[in-house]
Amino acid sequence: MFAPYRRWATLRHLRRGQWVGLLFVAPAVILFAIFGVYVVVYGFLLSFARWNGFSPDWTWVGVENYIALLGGNPAVSPKVAQATVNTLVGMLVLPIVVLVLGLALALLVNSVRRLRGLIRTVYFIPFVTTGIAVYYAWRFMYQPDGAVNAVLRALGLHSFAPVDGFLGNTTTALAAVIAVQVWSNVPIAMLLFLTGLQTIPDGVIEAARVDGASTVRTIWTIIVPLLNPVTALVMVIMLREALQNYQLYLLMTNGGPVDASNTLGLQSYSFAFGSVTDLGFSSALGWLLAAVAIILAIVNLRVLRSRQ
Repeated sequence: MFAPYRRWATLRHLRRGQWVGLLFVAPAVILFAIFGVYVVVYGFLLSFARWNGFSPDWTWVGVENYIALLGGNPAVSPKVAQATVNTLVGMLVLPIVVLVLGLALALLVNSVRRLRGLIRTVYFIPFVTTGIAVYYAWRFMYQPDGAVNAVLRALGLHSFAPVDGFLGNTTTALAAVIAVQVWSNVPIAMLLFLTGLQTIPDGVIEAARVDGASTVRTIWTIIVPLLNPVTALVMVIMLREALQNYQLYLLMTNGGPVDASNTLGLQSYSFAFGSVTDLGFSSALGWLLAAVAIILAIVNLRVLRSRQ
């Protein structure tokens, strides 16, 4: 019975400076409560309902949305299944390719003694400039008469130049978009690895060389293990990028042709703003993606931590 009184006494004896600090923090806390906590709770509740975004009331359906997405609705499940396959391909290819290229470029830039800052800036430009304009530029390059096909034909590789362009071919559409994802994400991986390389003492590398270790062995047995924390961070970022990114796919292919490049992130967007709007499906799929992302992040961090 004395606990409320003690709390009130504590609040009453706050110094004037502490009250001023609380007043400065209050707007940020209120904004976070409105646009953070409220939106998360609202979206979670919406995942158990059907709503087209315009009707005044929701239709509560319980876990039917989740069951439908996981195979219980023939009208929804096939599109989700195809999007799942495409997303898994991106989750396998994107992290591996970005890790290899990012580390290779970081080692290359770290070995350069002159103009290192300029080279680092040049390699980082794709990450800074990625956006709608860059995505549309890649779309034009992938057109049947675009730059990519022109280069392939100039090299005599006509069989590798699709007549309907890379984005209009069901065989090449997904790979073409993933290639743009790799191009736009390698710079951040390179910068993170470069930062990690610069924290490794030169004495460790010199000791390995004195012991007769080759460059490849030094990289594999010394540098790579020391970069495990950076590797974990890059892996988590790339998995999130492959799992949840939809803007790139929306602007370049909109999931086509024939859902060949549709992903779970884009499918969630399509449920919310497509021809058949159902924000309940969209919210349920979003929560499934969030759960998978959290699980993958935890597993990835535990695996890499066990290697240290």
